[in-house]
Amino acid sequence: MKVLATLARLYVDDMDRALPALRDLTGQDTRMRFPYGDVEVASIGGFLLVAGTDKALAPYRDVQSTVLVDDLDGLKKLLDTHGGEIVSGPNQVPTGRNATVRHPGGVIFEYVEHSA
Repeated sequence: MKVLATLARLYVDDMDRALPALRDLTGQDTRMRFPYGDVEVASIGGFLLVAGTDKALAPYRDVQSTVLVDDLDGLKKLLDTHGGEIVSGPNQVPTGRNATVRHPGGVIFEYVEHSA
């Protein structure tokens, strides 16, 4: 499993208000934007924004970063070697597949394998 990119997670209450400053900061446009359950997700630069009410964001707030990988199936080897547990997944998501993992020490990452 090869890491292709990591995205800092930003939790916001209003996507339309949050994106303009990040466009200026990164000099980039939004790469993707879509609804996901009760939240909205957008990617810009090295950031993944998750927008919604406090209640809608609550299930996601413990995830500290999103890690884009070339092959989600490699998680098994990583966890067998270093420990940790799959909290959720693998799941089908709008961009491909994801899984949420709690690593030793308590850090929680979302791993995503984008579909072609």
